[in-house]
Amino acid sequence: MCGPGDCGCWHEYPERGWIQFLIMRILYERPMHGYQLLKEIEERSCGCHKLEPGAIYTLLRRMEMRGLVESRWEKVEGGPERRVYRLTSKGVEALRMGLQSIVKRRRLFDDLVSFYYEKFEGAAREGGGEKDV
Repeated sequence: MCGPGDCGCWHEYPERGWIQFLIMRILYERPMHGYQLLKEIEERSCGCHKLEPGAIYTLLRRMEMRGLVESRWEKVEGGPERRVYRLTSKGVEALRMGLQSIVKRRRLFDDLVSFYYEKFEGAAREGGGEKDV
């Protein structure tokens, strides 16, 4: 997939607005405990986004209070019990609606990126540069 630092990120912590969608997306695929979520987030972001354990559990508690996820304790052979989180039907609907919003926003970003390449990257290659504003 990708290695640490491959994404060209400029900060280590993911923006709070989309991290919940990422958590819900991961839990949609399969239930897991918080430590697994931490590793999944780090892996999917190419090592650019690392949450502190306290932060992930705070987010999960808030999401549970809102009815987006539910948890239960599971026994682990030879170890302590751990809380496993799963997405609720309300969480699935929130994920669907949130992703729908992201798709619409992406269209806007795609337009802005095209504008950038057309007006600034192309102009720089042609020796034009920026226009005076």
